Amino acid sequence: MDTLGIDLAAAPAGTAGALISWRNGEATLTDLRVGLDDADIVELADAADVVGIDCPLGWPDSFVAFVSAHAHGVTDPREVDGGPEWRRSLAYRVTDFVVHEKTNRWPLSVSTDRLGVTALRCAGLLHRLRPDGPPLRRSGEDGVFEVYPGAALRGWGFDTRGYKTSHSARETLIGRLHAEAPWLTLGPLERLMVSSADAFDAVIASLATRAAGRGLFERPSTAHLEAARREGWIALPEGPLARLVRGTTDQD
Repeated sequence: MDTLGIDLAAAPAGTAGALISWRNGEATLTDLRVGLDDADIVELADAADVVGIDCPLGWPDSFVAFVSAHAHGVTDPREVDGGPEWRRSLAYRVTDFVVHEKTNRWPLSVSTDRLGVTALRCAGLLHRLRPDGPPLRRSGEDGVFEVYPGAALRGWGFDTRGYKTSHSARETLIGRLHAEAPWLTLGPLERLMVSSADAFDAVIASLATRAAGRGLFERPSTAHLEAARREGWIALPEGPLARLVRGTTDQD
């Protein structure tokens, strides 16, 4: 299996991609790039079996319906109370509520945060990843997953404080990765992980994508599946980091 993790930003600056090859119970970081445009991402995706993108793949159904009704002047003012619970119902997707329940942290809101600008780019990218045939289902059923590197790291027991802004924090995390995952070879590309938080997140996204590709995450329930296909679904890894290679063969 080859996994591609994408740390997506609104523009190529800030966008990174990491390709990891998984063979015989070992993993090797084979490609790590920053400054990726959409064509670069499609090229890398063509070399991967599964893809994970650190960005919401869609918007809350409730938000889409509300904005559409507002645009057409058919919003019922009795349904708009302006309170925190009402706002939360528009700001977060089903998967965000599930992640909050599991981690006690809210993901950034694709509806109300600047992250929405990146999601606009992602919407176009999803079409470029499958230019022909039916649109990709954003639930992960078609091999393109939504991943959340920070939450993945915390779920594996890593301290994520300060790593986005501190070279030394990333160096410490990489040292922990070497200790916890001796089967992972980073090679000379490790230097880029230290110098660039985007590159670091892309590698973690690729690890999380491995978990998703092996089914090591909570899938949408039957009740949530249709919403997940539209809104996206965060593939939050379950179990320890070692599960990424446990019980694998040369084809895994």
